[in-house]
Amino acid sequence: QVQLEESGGGLVQPGGSLRLSCKASGSVFSIHTMGWYRQAPGKERELVASITSGGSTIYANTVKGRFTISRDNAKNTVYLQMNSLKPEDTAIYYCNADQSLIATPWTSRRYWGQGTQVTVSS
Repeated sequence: QVQLEESGGGLVQPGGSLRLSCKASGSVFSIHTMGWYRQAPGKERELVASITSGGSTIYANTVKGRFTISRDNAKNTVYLQMNSLKPEDTAIYYCNADQSLIATPWTSRRYWGQGTQVTVSS
């Protein structure tokens, strides 16, 4: 099993910055992708950014140029640097990790963190 510990959320003014961290522990082998999703009240959960073990990244169009995802494989930790924050970035941010299954390596099991609140308001 994989456990995900998130930190770094909080209240910030528009234009400000926050850095989210998520450390994976437990059976961390074969975690190929880690990322961040967010969900605002009344909205669907959406992908913010993801990164593979090899460093390939994907960003939502709404955060391109403002957010940067990074990963320290040795520490099993993923980060999300959020700059130029906007009120519409307000949401609960969830860390995720996708682990390849031994029996079917082309499939994955998805793990989730508990979520951390990010509020952008003046």
